[in-house]
Amino acid sequence: MKPRFVGRLGAADVVTAGNAALGFVAAVLTAVDVRLAAKAILLAAMADGLDGVVARRYGGTDAGPYLDSLADVASFGVAPALLVVSVVREMWGFDRLRVVAGVAIAALFVAAAVIRLALYTAYDSDSDETVGVPTTLAATILSAGVLVGFVDPMLLVALSAIMAALMLSDVVYPDLHAQDALVMGIVQGLAIVLTGRLGEGFAFGLLFLALGYLFLGPRFYWG
Repeated sequence: MKPRFVGRLGAADVVTAGNAALGFVAAVLTAVDVRLAAKAILLAAMADGLDGVVARRYGGTDAGPYLDSLADVASFGVAPALLVVSVVREMWGFDRLRVVAGVAIAALFVAAAVIRLALYTAYDSDSDETVGVPTTLAATILSAGVLVGFVDPMLLVALSAIMAALMLSDVVYPDLHAQDALVMGIVQGLAIVLTGRLGEGFAFGLLFLALGYLFLGPRFYWG
């Protein structure tokens, strides 16, 4: 008796499952080292981009869009939220009210990510544009921010609230062009593997690119 997925899932789906696994690893690492957790989230984002490349090269499956959204919930919804909660508990551990508020905002971030991904799967998955800030972009901004040292809990909680609102907004974002996605992927990879000032520099570069797309993409990136 063979597993049910044999013959029904493709190479891209395997990469997507790896994305989900990296999301779980990132969630676990939030209790150990927030910087390592942030790097695991960025690695999951690279896997998220790679599965699209593999799908275009080898073809996708009917399960692909659903599997992709489920994996993204783990990697770009739950893991970044736990990253924020970990910082909040470490910095505000003796202030119960602020911890509760931080956890509530993180929960809102997860809920927004789930809703946004459901809407994307239902309406945008076959389009070259998407409505609302992509969950991958929101998670990348939070993770890159942690890597460059923006670990003030007030800042992370506020940023999580803003990202949650933007994920549910009606702002339309065009898909990244292949060459731009490649550049961002290279910067992202170097931010993951390098340490010290050099790694921090590439993390800052990634944050700059992500914020540039966040603010300028809807108006100036078309074409």
